[in-house]
Amino acid sequence: MNTRQKRDFPTRLEKLRQRFEHWRQTHPPRSRIAGSLWAAAVKMAGNYGIYRTAQALRVNYYALKKQVERASADLSVPRTENAAATFIELPPLVSAGSGKSSSTPYECTLEWEAAGGVKLRLHLPGIAASDLAALCRSLRP
Repeated sequence: MNTRQKRDFPTRLEKLRQRFEHWRQTHPPRSRIAGSLWAAAVKMAGNYGIYRTAQALRVNYYALKKQVERASADLSVPRTENAAATFIELPPLVSAGSGKSSSTPYECTLEWEAAGGVKLRLHLPGIAASDLAALCRSLRP
């Protein structure tokens, strides 16, 4: 008699569990788990917790925890090409004494990268500061 009960996992976690089981069946024992599987496990751990994910996928809790910490450390360190773009300085909407106002056009290039890796690059040859500020506010999560 099998003393283990079959656990009901959410659909997405169950599909990943099946991928892990297929991988285990097609690779020799003690093989390193593929990076794509670890990445998917990290994503699931963010949704369902490390313990529940490790239990469902039959992986070591501490190994999954290390992968989660490594992934979060990779996200928190700015990439070298984006290191200079850590903030956006906007000109004042009205410059005192200069005669420039928010309607004076500026030229700029706006680069935006979302957490999922999607990149947006806009070259704006003539944009008013107020329009640029509104655009930045609309892109903010």
